[in-house]
Amino acid sequence: MLAPSVPPRRVDQLIALCGVLGGAVLIAFKVYDSADDLPIWAVVLPLLVMAGLELVRRTRPVLAVSLGGLAFAGSVFAGSLLATTIMYTDLLYAAVLYGSHRMSRVLHLTGGSTVLVLSALAWWVGGTAAGLLIVVVGSLVFLAPVWTGDLVRKHRQEAESERLRAEQTALLSEMDRREAVGAERARMARELHDVVANHLSAIAIHATGAQAVARRRRLAEDDPLVEVLAVIRENSVQGLAEMRRMIGLLRDSGGGEADESYAAPDLAAVDALLAKARAAGQDVGLEFELTEEGERAEVPVPVGLAAYRIVQESLTNALKHAGPGLVTLRLEFGPQELRISVDSPYRGGPGRELPGARAGLVGMSERAGLLGGSFDAGPRDGWWRVRAVLPRGRESGGRA
Repeated sequence: MLAPSVPPRRVDQLIALCGVLGGAVLIAFKVYDSADDLPIWAVVLPLLVMAGLELVRRTRPVLAVSLGGLAFAGSVFAGSLLATTIMYTDLLYAAVLYGSHRMSRVLHLTGGSTVLVLSALAWWVGGTAAGLLIVVVGSLVFLAPVWTGDLVRKHRQEAESERLRAEQTALLSEMDRREAVGAERARMARELHDVVANHLSAIAIHATGAQAVARRRRLAEDDPLVEVLAVIRENSVQGLAEMRRMIGLLRDSGGGEADESYAAPDLAAVDALLAKARAAGQDVGLEFELTEEGERAEVPVPVGLAAYRIVQESLTNALKHAGPGLVTLRLEFGPQELRISVDSPYRGGPGRELPGARAGLVGMSERAGLLGGSFDAGPRDGWWRVRAVLPRGRESGGRA
C-alpha cells in the first residue's frame, strides 16, 4: 500500500525548517564570510527572512522572490551564508514553477542581466579569472534555478495535457462502444418491428375482419368459429403489446416504456442531454451551461428533431475534443427561426484532432440544409463555435 503524499504546505514548512537548522549549524561553526565589526544578527536576520518566505513560495511567488532578492543582497554584504543562498535559489525555482509565464520571462531577463553586470565588474576589477568565476557562480545562483523551474513546468504541463488526452480518448472509446450498442439495439428493434410486429398486426386485422363477417352472417357467440377468432385476435393484440414493450426496451438504453421510445426526440429532451453531458464531463474538467432566449414554443417535428441532433452532436464533440472549461449552449426562439449556439474551449495544435472528428459536422450541416437553414462550425478566438439557424415555418416540415 502506497503511503499518502505529503501536503504542499507541509513540504514548504520542512524546507524552511531545514534551511534554518542548516544555517544555525553553519553559524555555530562560523562557516560564513562576514566583516569582524558586524554583529551576528546581521547574518541571522537574512536567514530567518528567507525561511519565512519559503512558507509562501507557492501561494505568493512574486512577493517571495522580490523580498528574497533584497534579503539575499543584504546577506551578501552582511555575511555570505550558504543556507541563505540555497533558499534564495529555491525561491527563484518556485517563482518560475508556480508563478505566471510573465514572471518566468522577468526572472530570465533579470538573472541574465545580473550575471552580465557582476561578471563585467569583476573582470574590470579583478581581471579575467575573477570575471569567469562570477559568471559560473552567478549562473548557478541566478540562472540555474530559473532554467530548472522552467523545464519542470514544461514537463508538468505536457504530462497534464497527455493525461487529459488519455482521459478523453478513454471517454471517446466508451462513447463509441455505447453508440455501437445503441445502433445494434436500434437495428434489432427495426427488424422486430418490420418482421414480427407486422405479421402480428396482419393477424389481428384479419381476425377482426373475420369476426365482422361472422357477425354479418349472424353466427352465435358460442359458435366454435367465433370463439377461435376471438382467441386469435386477443392473443395477437397481446403479442403486439408485448412486442412494442420489447422494441421500446431495445430502443431506449435506459429501459423506458415502449410508448416513450416511439416519440421522436425534440428540444424537450435537451435538459436530459445536458445532465448526461455534465456527468460525463466531470472527469475531464468540463462544465455545461444552458441559456434560452424567447419562449420555448412548439416547433415542427422535423425542426425539433434536427435541433435535438445538432445539440446532441455538439455536446458529444465537446466531450471528445474540448479542453477543460465551460461549454455554453444557447437557444434563441424567434418567431420565424430557431438559432442554436454552442461554444466550447478549443484545444488546438498539432496532433490534437482525433479520428472521425469531421463526420458529425457533415451530418449536422446536412440536417440544417434539408430544412432550408444554415450551419457553421470552426475555431474562433480560442473557442470552437457551432452556429445553426433552423426556420420554424411550415415549409421546413415539408422539406424534411
